[in-house]
Amino acid sequence: MSVRIEPRAVAAGLALAALTLAAAVVLIGSGDFPLTPGEVVATLLGDGTAVQELVVMDMRLPRALVAVLVGAGLAVGGAVFQSITRNPLGSPDVLGIGHGSIVGALTVIVVLGGEPGAVAAGGLAGGLATGAAMYLFAWQRGVHGFRIVLIGIGLTAVLTAVIHYLITRANLVEATRAVAWMTGSLDGRDWKEFWPLLAVSAVLLPLILAYGRPLRVLEMGDDAAFALGVPVQRVRVVLLVAAVLLVAAATSAAGPIAFVALSAPQLARRLTRSPGPNLGASALMGSALLLTADLVATHAFGERQLPVGVVTGIVGGGYLLWLLVAERRAGRI
Repeated sequence: MSVRIEPRAVAAGLALAALTLAAAVVLIGSGDFPLTPGEVVATLLGDGTAVQELVVMDMRLPRALVAVLVGAGLAVGGAVFQSITRNPLGSPDVLGIGHGSIVGALTVIVVLGGEPGAVAAGGLAGGLATGAAMYLFAWQRGVHGFRIVLIGIGLTAVLTAVIHYLITRANLVEATRAVAWMTGSLDGRDWKEFWPLLAVSAVLLPLILAYGRPLRVLEMGDDAAFALGVPVQRVRVVLLVAAVLLVAAATSAAGPIAFVALSAPQLARRLTRSPGPNLGASALMGSALLLTADLVATHAFGERQLPVGVVTGIVGGGYLLWLLVAERRAGRI
């Protein structure tokens, strides 16, 4: 089978990779102990001073790497959901996966009084449970995109009510911890968050990328995909499970960072101007978006650093409004 190379998509991927690398270097060099990009690169190559190695390798590199993996995981998960539902609004943000993670984390904080590691595990469990519920409720001789969207919106409403209930029964300390986690932040992320996330990403990202062609065919509709030899239900189940796991793992590592899963796949598609899910470009776009948002969150507001979820929420909310208007003008909603 021949592989068609699309020059624009390749150029876009290289540009996004360069932007991701540049943003990571600038982010690593930022802070109370500033470093130039040259000093950051030299330290990463083993030519830094002892203090520079401590700052870069132990304090800032893990945060940047977690941002790369979280951004990529959210974006690829969003691309899968949007392709399966054939709806640009069909992302984990809208369909309740993030809300399920919030419920899981808040349950650990408010009910069990768990430590940060347990909170992350609760977020992962909550996201997975929501994904399983979505699949079970949407099943009717198979799982179809339209039912996934309807079930996801319903689950989001229910989970939102549960979140409000858990917040109302929390004491002041628990409520503060809960709100901080719900915002989504990369602050304080280190190797403890990176290694589990890397293990999950190393398994799931290649698996999803390997299903890129069947996923692209699924966008043509079930009948067309079946006629072209794609085992529709099996492919859909594998991709949904992998996407839910990926999004839940990313959310457990950094909290529910809003709108990356929604916007990154659409921005990647517009940049490459290529049909299909654009999984590789989406992953790079997600990483670049999250790193850039973290730079803005830490430097654009003076001495007061904001959680990265605040920045992505502001920008993503504006993007969502624009997308709704564009879809309405196109007659799709």
